[in-house]
Parts: sequence; C-alpha cells; structure tokens
Amino acid sequence: MRWSATQYAKFLDDRTRPARDLLAALPLEAPDLVVDIGCGPGNSTALLAERFPGAQVVGLDPDADMIRTAQAALPGCCFVQGNVESWRPETPPDLIFANASLQWVPDHRVLLPHLVGLLRPGGALAVQMPDNLDEPSHVAMRRSAADPRWSARLAAAAGQRQPLLSPVALHALLRPLCARVDVWRTTYHVELDGLEGIVGWFLGSALRPYLDRLDKAERPAFLAAYRREIAPHYPEVAGRVLLPFPRSFLVATAL
Repeated sequence: MRWSATQYAKFLDDRTRPARDLLAALPLEAPDLVVDIGCGPGNSTALLAERFPGAQVVGLDPDADMIRTAQAALPGCCFVQGNVESWRPETPPDLIFANASLQWVPDHRVLLPHLVGLLRPGGALAVQMPDNLDEPSHVAMRRSAADPRWSARLAAAAGQRQPLLSPVALHALLRPLCARVDVWRTTYHVELDGLEGIVGWFLGSALRPYLDRLDKAERPAFLAAYRREIAPHYPEVAGRVLLPFPRSFLVATAL
C-alpha cells in the first residue's frame, strides 16, 4: 500500500492533536530510548523529541516516502524503514509510541502483548488508533467498493482493517503483563472544507487501500461515488463540515 506524505501533511495539525493528548498521559519522565512505531512524516516523532530531549528517538515506518520526509524534517532523529511485526530492537525501549498506525496491523491479541514484552521493566506502550469503521465516512467506502465495476478487486481493501478490541478485552489481555493499563476513547470533531475536505482528509489514509487497487482512470468515478454516499451524513454550514473522528487510546506500563 502506497502512502503520500504530502497529502497526509495537509491536515497535520489536526492529525497531531491525538498524539499530543496521548503524550500528555504518559507516566515517563526521562526515558533513554523512545521508538515511534508507524512514525509517518515525523509529526509524532517531533513531539517525542521535544518532550524527551535527552532520549534517543527512533522512528519506524514501512513506507519509504514517509521515512524520507521524516528524516528531512528531523535530521537529529534516527529513522528506519520496516514493519512492526518483524522489528526487534537491539535494546529494550523505555517507550514504544504508536500514533494512528497499529490499526493497519492484524491480530492485536498477539501484537500488543508482544510489544509490551519488548519494553524494559517499567517502560510504557502508548497507542492511539482511529476507531471509526462504523462511522458514515467508512461505511461509505465499503458501499462504494461494492459497485460491480470494481467490487472483486476492492473486497480485500474493505477488509484490510478489523474492528478494534474493546476496552474490556484490551484490559483483560494486557493487565496480567502490566503494572497498569489505561484505556479511553475520545471523539474529535474536525472542521473541514465541505465534502471535498472529507475526501482530502482520507486520501492520505483510509482511501489509499481502495485507490491503490484501481486503475488511474477509474479513481475519479470511485471518488464521485464516495462523495454521493457521504453527502447525506455531513451537512455543510457556510461551506464547512464537521467530521466526527473517534479514537481509541491505550497506555500500558510494563511490570
């Protein structure tokens, strides 16, 4: 799946706000090694470097464009291209920080305990993920993908993200491994420039798995179908719309 750092960065302030909120909830004071999983263009990495100036900060992302953008913006940090599933740190981190990235990784019942197990004792796993598969924005993607013109090719895209574990399931999964597990959910309301703003917001993220499976000539028709699907759910006021964006948060402190 190809990502666009430029498109993602168009909404960088709004996309970074949940990372700031997650960072504010961390119990750590002076970690030595901080790893930003799915660092993207480096917006969350910059927050970590500012919060923990004495730490070694490493960003990990599978996308080459994101890594290039992040490294250019933050030459003082180390960035590595790779997948979280196969990543093995040489030294146990004090903090593993994952901002809007792990929703693309399957089997959280295996992944999250594994990440906790990589931490040093007393280290923290901090995770923030979109929790919006049932929002009109994402229901519309699946409905648009069901069009017979491309449904066979887009079936895999529609199922690429799975529902998140519930707070109760997360707590039960991680509490035996942790001194503390904090879980919460926040819905942000992002003001955007009409329906085109909603399309633009997701062009840098959730729409990518669909568009990457279509021919270039088909993409405008898919996006037109998507606009029609979302239109009844996001009324414009003075040319602006509010996009509700629920996000799930987790801070787990290792034993």
